[in-house]
Amino acid sequence: QVQLVESGGGSVQAGGSLRLSCSASGDIVSSRCMAWFRQAPGKEREGVAAIYGGRDDKYYADSVKGRFTISRENAAKTVYLQMNSLKPEDTAIYYCAVDPCYDPVGFGGSWNRPSSFRSWGQGTQVTVSS
Repeated sequence: QVQLVESGGGSVQAGGSLRLSCSASGDIVSSRCMAWFRQAPGKEREGVAAIYGGRDDKYYADSVKGRFTISRENAAKTVYLQMNSLKPEDTAIYYCAVDPCYDPVGFGGSWNRPSSFRSWGQGTQVTVSS
């Protein structure tokens, strides 16, 4: 069982920046695929960004392209989400998720599905005020 510890959430004004971090326990293979999801009140959980560690492939939701950047530090089994130019609609609980995933091609088509990930963090609140 992979344990995930998230940090970096908070409150910021529109146009500001935040950086989320998520550290995973266990072996590196268990965290080959790492992602960030978010869930706003009354909405479904949605994929924000993901990274396939074996090839460093990165995927983003259209709503965050050009503003958010996902990265990872393999030695520390940590994934980051740098969020710039934040908007009020980015307000949500952000969740880190990891999976050993073995299909890099398939991952490109499934990265934004919550069912693609076996392990989840407890979430960190991000609030953007206008």
